[in-house]
Amino acid sequence: MGEQERMVEAILFAAVDPVTVVELANRMPVGCDPIEALAHLRRRYEGRGVRLMRVGEGWCFRTAPDLGHLMQKEQVETRKLSRAAIETLAIVAYHQPVTRAEIEEIRGVAVSRGTIDQLLELEWIRLGRRRMSPGRPVTFVVTDQFLDHFGLESPRDLPGLRELRAAGLLDARAMPGVEPATDEETPDTGQAEMFED
Repeated sequence: MGEQERMVEAILFAAVDPVTVVELANRMPVGCDPIEALAHLRRRYEGRGVRLMRVGEGWCFRTAPDLGHLMQKEQVETRKLSRAAIETLAIVAYHQPVTRAEIEEIRGVAVSRGTIDQLLELEWIRLGRRRMSPGRPVTFVVTDQFLDHFGLESPRDLPGLRELRAAGLLDARAMPGVEPATDEETPDTGQAEMFED
């Protein structure tokens, strides 16, 4: 019986899926009793780190339930933001406090609920104060987690138009309807014009 236990143990150990008694019998030499070998093996593995378990019609080795926590592995999942989420985040960062209607007006398209929800879930934006205007719309502002992630002390530290153009992230041409300003005419004030003191 000891040799039969070893054979069953080897088959189950190497198997990816649970193995039925019929499959065990087909693999073992004629005259072997896989059912009795399974019963002996089950007793042998009681109280060990792995257990011999029956799963449906098959048999397999599984981690003891009280040790399952040792098999867990936490992993940080990096998810890329969609283009819509990036645009929405940038609008909130540069125009805060901003309402959903204002975001849609700046982007030129409707903002889906999922985009806002994703940014709220990441805790990069949060609900701000309600506007004192008809309907009292809620506003959105960036959070400290957003600032921390991007290494900013405050939203005023966001790069200005000049820095974005220098980094090649914006077209050097002036926006339509805006006269291009020379460096002598426009002092570099960063983002001060976007926020009230």
